[in-house]
Amino acid sequence: MITRNLDINALRTFETGMALGTFAKASDRVGRSPAAVSAQLKKLEQQAGVALFQKAGRGLALTEAGETLLSYARQILATNDAALAAIHSPQARGKVCLGLQEDLGEWVLTDVLGRFAQAHRGMRVETRVCRNTELMDRVGRGELDLAVVWGDGGAAPWRQTLATLPMVWIGGAGLPAPAAADAPVQLVAFEGSCIFKTAAMHALGQAGLDWDVSFTSSSLNGLLAAVAAGLGTTIRTPIGLPPRVAEVSPPASGLPSLPKVDLTMIAARDDHTPAIAFLADALRTAIEDRLPRIRPAGRRVRSPARG
Repeated sequence: MITRNLDINALRTFETGMALGTFAKASDRVGRSPAAVSAQLKKLEQQAGVALFQKAGRGLALTEAGETLLSYARQILATNDAALAAIHSPQARGKVCLGLQEDLGEWVLTDVLGRFAQAHRGMRVETRVCRNTELMDRVGRGELDLAVVWGDGGAAPWRQTLATLPMVWIGGAGLPAPAAADAPVQLVAFEGSCIFKTAAMHALGQAGLDWDVSFTSSSLNGLLAAVAAGLGTTIRTPIGLPPRVAEVSPPASGLPSLPKVDLTMIAARDDHTPAIAFLADALRTAIEDRLPRIRPAGRRVRSPARG
């Protein structure tokens, strides 16, 4: 069998176009003309030996093979950038400040910090795991270089949507599903404002269901412990759930359906240093590799020819 090699410059253009949503923007980012970008993508399809794009209205959508290649492209590019950073900047010093949601903290940090430490031996990552409002405030004040938040990222100078996930009702594993019609729904929720609590209260109000807040906590672990103990139901996404809790089916429980929520990476600046750019790529790859396969069908980008 003849081994084929993928062109790493073409992979970077491919990944950049998908991240930005248009290959016209990718053309500017990688410093190539639209014609050169189209030629790169055609060459990449030839090297892959399969179609990566399919027609979707006036634009293009990734085929299943294109989705697979995109995932690997991020890993290949991150490894390439890590190798170059390691050999050219072995004495780099300083720190990068990262903020994460509690849902992501444990499993993302394991993957990301190890890779960062190998590529930037003289640098350290200071990590803060906290709630949305604090993360966005700290990014706005320049106290965090990079953060992953729920929602659209507010007024952050730089934002990139990583995924759009469903909000789901969460109950204790093995416990009976709450019967929404029999009594007020018992909500287990964060103290103060919360994007999930707001969505739940709105959905319950629209459905004409009564509710009470039965338990509040300042930490996600506190919420999940209360839910596991049967004190009520809470609202999260399917990611990062421990075995002691489980999703509650709206049809079975009488609870209303919930909206979707974006998971967004934000930064204090749009001109990333090499270390921050590497960390952003590592975060994106780690999160997308671990997310459940919940994506909008037919991820679309604009055609390279049309921009």
